[in-house]
Parts: sequence; C-alpha cells; structure tokens
Amino acid sequence: MTAPHLSPSGQPLTSYRGQFWIPGDPVAQPHGTAHKGPLFVEWEVQDPHTTKPALVLVHGGGGQGTDWLGTVDGKPGWAHYFVKAGYPVYVVDRVGHGRSPYHPDVIGEMGGAFPYEAAVGLFTPPDRAEQQTQWLWGREPGDEGMDQLVAGFGPLPADLGYSQELDADRLSKLLDKIGPAILVTHSAGGPVGWVTADRRPDLVKAIVALEPLGPEFVEFPGMGTLDWGLTAAQLTFDPPLDSPEAVRSAAPEQRRIPALAGKDVVVVAGGASVFADFAPQIVESLNNAGAHAEYIYLPDRGVAGNGHAVQLEANAAESVQPVLEWLETRAT
Repeated sequence: MTAPHLSPSGQPLTSYRGQFWIPGDPVAQPHGTAHKGPLFVEWEVQDPHTTKPALVLVHGGGGQGTDWLGTVDGKPGWAHYFVKAGYPVYVVDRVGHGRSPYHPDVIGEMGGAFPYEAAVGLFTPPDRAEQQTQWLWGREPGDEGMDQLVAGFGPLPADLGYSQELDADRLSKLLDKIGPAILVTHSAGGPVGWVTADRRPDLVKAIVALEPLGPEFVEFPGMGTLDWGLTAAQLTFDPPLDSPEAVRSAAPEQRRIPALAGKDVVVVAGGASVFADFAPQIVESLNNAGAHAEYIYLPDRGVAGNGHAVQLEANAAESVQPVLEWLETRAT
C-alpha cells in the first residue's frame, strides 16, 4: 500500500486542496430550523492557474466520494490520476451520502440498508468470476476486499426521482460557483449527470459516464424506476413530453433532450460487468436524444477483467487511461 502522502513513484505529492459545502434548504422542524440536503465537496488541483476544464466526480447509489479516491486495496484511485493529469478535480458526496448528512425527518424516507448480497450481485457476480480478474479479493462477508467495499455503502432516499432532483439541484449550484465543468459519473450517479445537464446545459461541458444505470425505463430492485427514460427525475424534451407515459409511448427519435444536443458524452464499461450488457443501448438512447455519444468498452482498449466497480479494482491506474485519452482528444 502506498503511503498516503506519496505518489505511486514514491515522490511527494504537491497540490492544492480543500473542501466546502453547497448548502441545502432551511427547513422548519419542531425543535428549530434544520439544514436539508447539503452537498459536501472536496477539491484538488496541482496548478491553480491551469486552463484545463474542471472535473466533477459523482459517485453511484449508496456510495460516497471516497469511491474515486482509492482502490479497495488502498492504491490511488481515479481522482489521483485526474489531478496528476492537470485537471482541477471536485469530488462530491451526493445528498444523503457519505459526508452529506441524512435525516429522514428532513430529506425524507430512507431506502433499505445496502446488503452484502446486493454488493455481490452488482460488483462481483459469481457467474462472471473467471472474467473478473481485476477483483483480487474474496466475495463473502468477512473477506477483506468485500468488507472494504460494503463498508462505504449507505441507504439512498426511498424516492429515486426526488434523490436525483436534490443531487441535480446541488450540483447545479456547484457549477454556478465553479463555472463550466465536465461531469464524471458512476452507476446510479449516471442519471444524475443527465438531470444536471438538463438543468445547466451551458455549464456541463461534457460527460463521462462510467457504468451508468440503465437502459431506458429500467426498474432497479430496491432503488426505483427510470420513469423518464434515462432518469427517474423529469427531463425537458423537444417536442415536449410532459409525463412518463408520454415518454414511454414516444418513438426513440422523438425523445430529444435539447440540453444534450451536440454534447460530448462517453459511456465506459468493464469487460466483466453486467452493465456492459446494456451500455450500447444507453449510447443509442443518448444519440437519439441528440448527444454526440461514444462507447468505450475497456477490453477493446486492452484493459480486461473489470466489473462494475471499475475505479475501485486493482488496475485503476490502467482503467483510467482510456478516459484520460478521451478527455484530451475530445473534451478539451
């Protein structure tokens, strides 16, 4: 394990870093005024005068910003490599996750606890164990790798659409504060990226969607349904589609989202992930919506053996490279 204050090469890290909050809404409670749904943000940059675009890293459902900071076995995570490449990096804890506090009296009903069984099904499915060569640890409670993975998971708000609305509102306020940025999302954070782009089309410059939740209209057990196609929260369509029923009944080419028109998007999937099975459908949906969407299937780039938690697995230093290449050639 690399010492926290050293880079993988053993050289001291030199960067600027800090943290702040995007405030939530004041809410009257029986015993006083509570703070509803703040968003925790930590940031890091090597050169504060860089002209590279900022990256905002949005974790998945039940996770937290630490998903981007290191691998299961303690090596540097994707955030480190983005900073090393010169990008200003903002890592958030979505509303009600991680360091963004959750109280059901303020935010709303909690969903269920995140069990080991769900983690195995999502991140280490037994039927793909032979393919998933970058998960070097056990798959049962008590196995160190699985314990490290599940320890960071917490409950989501029970209402998936409301959760995405809260996240998109706070992320929009973050973009208002820091200016235009590229969103880098994972899993259930993927729909949050589409909603945020809908709310701030001029400030979301591009989107990297790692293993995004989908395909359109999927019902995800224990979480909810993407009632608006790519999201559980309402999107803006042109021509207008003002209800989930209208979206479902529209032809795919009619589900155009003006906020995504011409926007660079890349969907990334690992070779051993169940999410790779439907990732091309998400790319097709994005292109139907008007985006300029591409697909990176990591094995096609020489990066094999990854499951759903790509950025947490043993080869994070390699799996991030196709994304860095895309950022350099497309988004900048």
